Amino acid sequence: MQVSGAVPTTIAFRSYAKINLYLQVLGRRDDGYHNIETIYQTVDLSDELRFSLKPRDLSLECTSPALADSEENLAWKAAALLKERCDCDKGVHIELHKRIPVAAGMAGGSGDAAATLAALNHLWRLGLSDLELREIGLELGSDVPYCTVGGTIAATGRGENLTPLEPLPETAFVLVHPPAQVSAGRVYNHPLLVKSDEEPLDDMTASFKLAIGMLQEGAIADVLYNAMEGVVFAEHPELAVLKQKLLDAGCSGALMSGSGSTLFGICRDRGHAQEVASGFTEVDTSVVASVARGIQRLS
Repeated sequence: MQVSGAVPTTIAFRSYAKINLYLQVLGRRDDGYHNIETIYQTVDLSDELRFSLKPRDLSLECTSPALADSEENLAWKAAALLKERCDCDKGVHIELHKRIPVAAGMAGGSGDAAATLAALNHLWRLGLSDLELREIGLELGSDVPYCTVGGTIAATGRGENLTPLEPLPETAFVLVHPPAQVSAGRVYNHPLLVKSDEEPLDDMTASFKLAIGMLQEGAIADVLYNAMEGVVFAEHPELAVLKQKLLDAGCSGALMSGSGSTLFGICRDRGHAQEVASGFTEVDTSVVASVARGIQRLS
């Protein structure tokens, strides 16, 4: 389907980082992935991407040297997949300003992919629906469908079955960014990973429904759980020390996001978050607040 109207030649998007307020790992699926139950939340740490229309080919510039290889960058992969899937003869140059840490459990790459799919759907005049974009995004990574939406979401399956929840009231967090990079695949396949054998009823386990209910009642600190922490903390004990430091600094709760290594603490307000962050001189930190979107068109 083609879209009528003026054709833009450049477009800019912002993609927001996510944290997991709850993450349970269930059994392995026939396709090799694991089923999970998670509560996603986006925060206002973000990457910015600018897309410029060009003839046929794809190119990318990135401020992060770790992602300078275009063909290993999820934004570039998203453009290549969309171009192939839609048999599109247009090209694009992508400028990616990276702020979200790489391989840190915050879905930075997945958010960049989500922004790329949305941007090129406009720029290339493809007319794909939101559902079609999420289906294409799932081929790039389990977090990509969520990142197209953002906000407070309960997710099952690989993370692609999304149930919107009541948005969090604006909540301040401290993010702690240790230098360790953790492989999600290694964690999922680690022999020490404890997986739940609880059977879902109506697509969710009773434990997950309880966690959602507590969150909706405002008990965010009581919801926090990540089945992956035990594995990651065993290999990176310094992360457990940092989590305890967040709690000792007055955070009402603290948790590792995704497969790590980012940790977050829940704070009373932004001033409290800045005070907590000032005590972490040995690692990078970010003071952020919850947001209700995953990507945002800027121009």
